[in-house]
Amino acid sequence: MSYASPDFEAKICPPEQLAGRAAALPRPLVFTNGCFDILHRGHVTYLAQAAALGATMVVALNSDASVKRQGKGDDRPVNALADRLAVMAALGCVSLVTWFDEDTPLQRILDCRPDILVKGGDWPVERIVGATEVKGWGGTVHSIPFIHQKSTTALLEKIRRL
Repeated sequence: MSYASPDFEAKICPPEQLAGRAAALPRPLVFTNGCFDILHRGHVTYLAQAAALGATMVVALNSDASVKRQGKGDDRPVNALADRLAVMAALGCVSLVTWFDEDTPLQRILDCRPDILVKGGDWPVERIVGATEVKGWGGTVHSIPFIHQKSTTALLEKIRRL
């Protein structure tokens, strides 16, 4: 018996295809980014809130090398990029998921020209990468306050203590 790939895997978009695929999505288009290493309640609540601001949402994930450069620890990411992409693509609120190897997602933002740029509440709007560009083409930028104070780092520390 053979099994087809899950439908959600079609939402995984290589960076070189992002501009064309994002242009075909309904507007307004929301963009957010992050590591999303071990997906938790804080992440999914934030992603649902971000998606609710528009008609479709693109999420860009840090590559494994990009995560390592953030100084989150030698053992991060716990989940490899391919696994993080699959988990993110399986979420109903995500229209496309892509990745970036650079330290910031600016090129992916320029590729898909979102109408709405979103980051979590730990990011003031003036520090959000791409804010100037998105505002420059008439878009809006949002910093969504955290409802659930969760973090992957804290979760990993708890696991290590057990």
